[in-house]
Amino acid sequence: MLMKTVLPGATIGILGGGQLGRMLAFEGKKMGYGIVCLDPNPDSPCGQVADDQIVAPLDDLAAAVRLAERADVLVYEFENIDVRVVEELEKNYYLPQQSRILAITQNRIEEKMQLQKAGFPVASFRIVKNPAELEQGIAELGYPCLLKSARGGYDGKGQLALGGPENLKIAVEMLQSANGEWVLEKKIVFTHEVSVIVARKATGEMAVYPVAENIHRENILHMTVVPARVPLQVEMDAIALVKEIAQSFQVVGLLAVEFFVTPEGLLINELAPRPHNSGHFTWDACWTSQFEQLIRAVCGLPLGSTQLLIPVVMVNILGTNLPRVLKEVPNFPENWKIHLYGKRGNLEARRKMGHLTIKTDQPDQEITRIKTIFPE
Repeated sequence: MLMKTVLPGATIGILGGGQLGRMLAFEGKKMGYGIVCLDPNPDSPCGQVADDQIVAPLDDLAAAVRLAERADVLVYEFENIDVRVVEELEKNYYLPQQSRILAITQNRIEEKMQLQKAGFPVASFRIVKNPAELEQGIAELGYPCLLKSARGGYDGKGQLALGGPENLKIAVEMLQSANGEWVLEKKIVFTHEVSVIVARKATGEMAVYPVAENIHRENILHMTVVPARVPLQVEMDAIALVKEIAQSFQVVGLLAVEFFVTPEGLLINELAPRPHNSGHFTWDACWTSQFEQLIRAVCGLPLGSTQLLIPVVMVNILGTNLPRVLKEVPNFPENWKIHLYGKRGNLEARRKMGHLTIKTDQPDQEITRIKTIFPE
């Protein structure tokens, strides 16, 4: 695709109004861009800080066209945007991220097959559509394994761990309750989970962020530690793979790649073609945040430095944690910083409400302190 240069003073249209869009809007405004977003929630996190918001469902093509008519460049802030809308928009408007990578990452089966076809390392998997295929897949992969919906699952939703035949009945009920394809994966024995974010322009220019170590609780990212506490060779291998993947899929914008670190090497878990939760540390601890970098990449500006200015720990604040965190804010050490996303209404226990960034050269000490506010 041909790259356009979109200078500050122009307007960025954001498909989606969540917290990623909110942080993208903050950075865009700092750079001098106008911001308009599309989201069904009239009080969306992004809409609260944007110049304007179009209130409509994300699959409303007419509303998306209204957004496009007001923008000089379009971006999507998360991958659950209707790919058909993106396909239509890119025919007539400037949407550099493109629909192809979005379509691939919206479907776990397509993602794994494309990665496998290109020669990238993924866990062993089988495609299952019915109980018979499930049993055959289990026989071939063996226990333990994971059953995942091909579409729509995130933060552990649409997933079931199968440690043995005792959960097979629940797995069959999941298959029968939802039409469509599922992925059965061999459960990986890993030492660490890490992720890497790369920015790429249409020219092929790339910039890679430091490798992040991720710690999950109940399938939701709890904490990110940077630099990752892994051997240097693991970091080098992860960075090399991410650049190869971004080039292979001709990514424009951002690509986050989640890896399992195993004794045999790295295995790719998932891809995300947008700002990533594990990259929130870049907002406070890198020369250029992932949000500014996305704007630079799609607007044809030079990519910024991804230098880590200071080691950092990022902690997600979920609905269940928010009251305790707010109570402790007056007692925060000077190196703790809170970011809240403007989400209002009921505090859903697993809903991401904000995050903390903690600049530190003693991450283990800070992790111990974090446990007093975020008990396991």
